Amino acid sequence: MLRRTGKWMFRMLPAGALMLGSCAMLKKQPQQTTAQKPAENQQIEFIDGIAVTRDPKTSSHTSKNRQTRLRENPGHVNSIEEARWWQFKYAQLLDLPVENVVNEKLFGFIEEWWGVPYRMGGSNKSGIDCSNFVNTLMSAVYQINLVGNSVQLFNQVSRLAKRAELQSGDLVFFAINRKKRISHVGIYLYNDRFVHASSSNGVMISDLREPYWVRYYAGAGRIN
Repeated sequence: MLRRTGKWMFRMLPAGALMLGSCAMLKKQPQQTTAQKPAENQQIEFIDGIAVTRDPKTSSHTSKNRQTRLRENPGHVNSIEEARWWQFKYAQLLDLPVENVVNEKLFGFIEEWWGVPYRMGGSNKSGIDCSNFVNTLMSAVYQINLVGNSVQLFNQVSRLAKRAELQSGDLVFFAINRKKRISHVGIYLYNDRFVHASSSNGVMISDLREPYWVRYYAGAGRIN
């Protein structure tokens, strides 16, 4: 269910505690939910022969102090001809009608961070971990200031009883380590997809219905 903090200090912790509350090593993600960030003016091919050209005048994303400079309230798309390249891209990734992909600030932020590699304790585009990615996105897109690792974030949310209650911006949690404690966190988008910093492929979108995520899903929550 759009993003520089200081490095975390782990020197005084035992080696076994480094993984507590951080992103566990994740499996290699399936190819169908990954995508490469297109180069400027590069034509993007989509299924069913749909193609769009990235327009630098309308799709450029700049950031300053983690704030993505995009329209706060993007207009409604009345027809597919009015859609822009990022709407086609994320409509495909999320299995949504193009006209329903309207949160430019959210998707602009994801686009800026797409593919940034995973680094434990990292908090910038040279490398970032799952909790720092969540904290950065929530601040830039939703103006919600969060701090803490995945365990601490789990203790800050209002728990959702059912997955059917998930809305865009909710946090989803996973218990991947052997002790079955929370060790990974992402942000829910739409249609069972969530965005997260994966240790295998960096920042990407994954599907909660995949057997791997079904196995380790530990719950979801909302920041009030």
